[in-house]
Amino acid sequence: MKKPELLAPAGNLEKLKFAFLYGADACYIGGRDYSLRANAKNFSLEEIKEACDYAHNLGKKVYVTVNIVFHNEDTDNITNYLRELSKAKVDAIIVSDPFIIDIIKENKIALKVHISTQASTLNYETVNFWKSLGVERVVLARELSKEEVKEIIDKTGIETEIFIHGAMCSSYSGRCVLSNYFTKRDANRGGCAQICRWESYLYDSKMNLIESDTKFTASSKDLMMIERMEDIIKMGVTSLKVEGRMRSNYYVATVINTYRNIIDDYFDNSLPSEKLNNYLKILKRVANREATIQFWDHLPGVNEQYYLGRNEESNQDFLGIVLDYDEDTSMVTMTERNYFKTGDLVEVFGPNIKPFTFTVPDMYDEEGNIVNVARHPEEILRFKLDKKVYKDDMIRVKF
Repeated sequence: MKKPELLAPAGNLEKLKFAFLYGADACYIGGRDYSLRANAKNFSLEEIKEACDYAHNLGKKVYVTVNIVFHNEDTDNITNYLRELSKAKVDAIIVSDPFIIDIIKENKIALKVHISTQASTLNYETVNFWKSLGVERVVLARELSKEEVKEIIDKTGIETEIFIHGAMCSSYSGRCVLSNYFTKRDANRGGCAQICRWESYLYDSKMNLIESDTKFTASSKDLMMIERMEDIIKMGVTSLKVEGRMRSNYYVATVINTYRNIIDDYFDNSLPSEKLNNYLKILKRVANREATIQFWDHLPGVNEQYYLGRNEESNQDFLGIVLDYDEDTSMVTMTERNYFKTGDLVEVFGPNIKPFTFTVPDMYDEEGNIVNVARHPEEILRFKLDKKVYKDDMIRVKF
């Protein structure tokens, strides 16, 4: 049985480096054109080349999204752009519009093609169609059950990729036009305003306003497949994808590190339920929205949706990032992110250590003054710690 690829989002170079550091096998990124996350910073062509060089030196991969739904004016310069991606040696592009495949073939551009989830691929006949065009991989729609995914794998033999974690669309992925109508921002060209998360007033059949303390939304809860990882690995899915190009470094590092550990533990035959439950607890804490299994077991119902009110309180679990560790003095240098104080029980985790807890000792600022309370984000702090930690390890609340 082959280990599946763990595929991480990266909205910029810093996030890409954190994703690889914390265990991703590949990253998907967007250029500043033709990408569905227009509000993200995204990558210039020079940054795409830098990302590819960085990844390839690690033996890892970079995929670039070219997955908008193209209108006539969007096709200007696309051929030159694809040539530049080829020169940058991207490992594949992710597309939803089939004319991109024709351009690559007609111009003999050396690029592998993955079909985006925006194409809403839901059956094996469509997968075989894409395969007949020379596509290497299909990112399956998020609206599939485990039986449907298994049948596609068995009847096509092509690489398959599925989302295992992150936000969901209320409609089929790539088909929503609510954003267009309400805000004139085209969701299928990178401008989604997430109308499904807006709160709306309720009216009765005679259009009378219903008095209520809560308002209606049509928003899906997020996706989290941690409890179905064994099924997914056994059926032979090629790539496991995490959504979130606009998420924080802490989010990407935590989610990727957790799924990395789950995959590796499974292949090492060391994933008891107690350990899995701890991973589940970590993932539930890292985001502020509830998450479920969604379509995998059955069609989503009331438990998979937000309808009348929701709790999306942000937590302050992320306390800081390690900048340096001096082995001679056992001194940690860190940059603070959220409030904590001397005497707090906290946890440190990273790609080169097993997570461990410690009680925050006396801390010192850059001038050597004692600091008992860390309350200034980006402040540089130092403290002694007997256990070795590494640059870019992260410190969080112990829960």
